[in-house]
Amino acid sequence: PEPGRCAHFVLRKRRFCRMIPAPGRRFCGEHGHEEEQNDRKRIPCPLDPKHTVYEDQLQKHLKKCNSREKPKPVYFVQDINAGLKDVAEIPEKHVPLSSLSIEELQNLIIKLKKASNGLELHLKEQILSHQALQEALNDPKNGESAFKHLKQQASILGNMEKLHLLGPGRCFVEFGAGRGKLSHWVDIALENVESVQFLLVERATTRFKVDGKHKRRDSIFERLQVDIQHLCLNKVPILEKKRLPVVGIGKHLCGAATDLALRCLVESYTSCCDGEDEEPAPKRCRAAQTEVAPHKSAGNESTTEDHKPVAGIVIALCCHHKCDWTHYVGREFFKSVGLGPGEFHYFQRMSSWATCGMQETTSKASPSEDSEDQTNDTEEHEQALSRTESGSDTLQGILSVEERKEIGCLCKRLIDHGRIEYLQQQGYKAALQYYTESAVSLENVLLTAVPNPSLIPEP
Repeated sequence: PEPGRCAHFVLRKRRFCRMIPAPGRRFCGEHGHEEEQNDRKRIPCPLDPKHTVYEDQLQKHLKKCNSREKPKPVYFVQDINAGLKDVAEIPEKHVPLSSLSIEELQNLIIKLKKASNGLELHLKEQILSHQALQEALNDPKNGESAFKHLKQQASILGNMEKLHLLGPGRCFVEFGAGRGKLSHWVDIALENVESVQFLLVERATTRFKVDGKHKRRDSIFERLQVDIQHLCLNKVPILEKKRLPVVGIGKHLCGAATDLALRCLVESYTSCCDGEDEEPAPKRCRAAQTEVAPHKSAGNESTTEDHKPVAGIVIALCCHHKCDWTHYVGREFFKSVGLGPGEFHYFQRMSSWATCGMQETTSKASPSEDSEDQTNDTEEHEQALSRTESGSDTLQGILSVEERKEIGCLCKRLIDHGRIEYLQQQGYKAALQYYTESAVSLENVLLTAVPNPSLIPEP
């Protein structure tokens, strides 16, 4: 071993441990059990057996171990947005696509086309931009990957502006925020606007966050480290106190996370959540009580009086192959067209064909992608599918590349239509549109929703 370093030899790495032991010791704390320490014994930590602890110091260690269960925040309500609670409806484990026979696959495709018949499958193109990003878009220092992300962010902001969602007196909730780039640009766009709040929801710890760099006093950034499945917006202190209209946003919100976010906004936030053990209030279209106000009047005092819980939703969709029937908001739509959890399982797997085609999976990302938010990188997400999982061997010679892509797109649109119908039933005017070119991102569909005044229920 190197002088002053631990004497334990790590077989897996074929080198000595590089930790520094205490003065007078040959081994570090992790490998101290290898030398006699007055008969002191080291045992695996019961919270995380990957590390060890002295047996006589176990109780002291358990109080400060990083693997101990942390206190839950006030806005954590177990499974509040999970959706399906009936265990009998939860689908059983299904065989992979590659194990299905040709006849079974053909039957699935027939069911898919029959269910899609009559749906609006050709989305309109609404590729917009916003002046807040013009300087960054024209900066030659930005590489190709950064430029693609900027174009998507600019179009999302452009669509938000068209829906009059960029205004004062609102709370922007970014789901799957990652580094918080989308909220950053919304804040730049609202430079001269007062009373703006940002809630950045991300379950994982994130490095190189951009929200901490904001110096403006008018806008407040707060991070919520929680899974969307357990997030009760009503219990977030700033919303509980001010009851601000919320605008839900997200860029490439993966699969089931989109469904969890939609339910979080239009169900758990719209209907008052008074406690974890209490039954939620009856579903009402409170989100549709008032039409979205024009940009100028969005900050009027009447906002508090005529409370609009959710002023709008703008989410760039992603990774339909990661959807889950348990959380999916469009289950009623699927049932209405004669489909169930079995068909949903295979359709969500087949949806990857829209972006994978017949090509083999590659796991290497271009070096320039490291500079942007990896959690928002579409290509990286799609590469998570294995070749076996996508059933390419079974389909070789049966379907062409173009046919596979067409079927994959059909699966995506069918899943998305279930989300649209769900939002419409909840009192929203919802739509899907292409918000960027496929050359910029293969996941180029944006879901937007605003309260629909024509669906206000009778008092």
